[in-house]
Amino acid sequence: MILGYSSNAFVKFSIFEATEMIARLGFRGIEIMCDRPHLYPPDFDEEDRARLKGLIEEHGLKVTNLNSFTLFAVGDTYLPSWIEPEQERREIRIQHTLQCLKLADFFGCKNISVPPGGPVGDMSRGEAIALFHRGLEQVVPVAQELGIKVLVEPEPDLLMENTREFKEFVRDVKSPTIGLNFDIGHFYCAGEDPSAAFEELFEWIGHVHLEDIASSRVHNHLILGHGAIQLADVFKTMIGIGYEGDVSLELYPYVETPEEAGRESLKYLRHLLKETGLDLNI
Repeated sequence: MILGYSSNAFVKFSIFEATEMIARLGFRGIEIMCDRPHLYPPDFDEEDRARLKGLIEEHGLKVTNLNSFTLFAVGDTYLPSWIEPEQERREIRIQHTLQCLKLADFFGCKNISVPPGGPVGDMSRGEAIALFHRGLEQVVPVAQELGIKVLVEPEPDLLMENTREFKEFVRDVKSPTIGLNFDIGHFYCAGEDPSAAFEELFEWIGHVHLEDIASSRVHNHLILGHGAIQLADVFKTMIGIGYEGDVSLELYPYVETPEEAGRESLKYLRHLLKETGLDLNI
């Protein structure tokens, strides 16, 4: 089980600079943001990809996840979406996901994370779910061929934000290649106990996002120890049920101080790991 640091905290720097900084901080892994200003697939030719792969290998890092959530290059945090009314907009999301799957294969990463659809707008929930399934059906064959998981990441105020909504969605998914990116803070924001949610959703979890959240449960990622989540309880649950996947620290609000945020989180985490016994390599 490896701890990575998501490059989306380093958007003031290139992905090459971010890789150097994450390695220098002492992380064993890196989660790569597949969007501008980092690894947006159309911007990276074969030479660029090889250069990045070489740099990652040089520093002995593991690519813990390809974060394929945002699309600032052509939209924003959520759009283009899986569930927009216009087919051409949905197609952008589908093609981006296919390109990210191929990048994951190139970098030896076994999972990518994708948004859960939304915002929903005026569309009925049934219509939105149907569109999401239709879109995933177009990426599943490639994911299965490459042996890479497509991990849906529930988030507050989107089509799926809690345990119940994810389970309602996934019961109609026919492929084992579709799973869950469990963002600890997102489930806390949705009013849940992340420990209980983790246990209930364990069979689908392929990767974990780690951050803290204030007691208000407002969706704002915080440095570990700056919020109210009982992370020790979550870690003990992970141990108890045998989670062996990777974890990525995600602190994108700290774009002005990503190194300091990462360093402080690591210090807090080392104490927490000693307390809980979670075998997370950092």
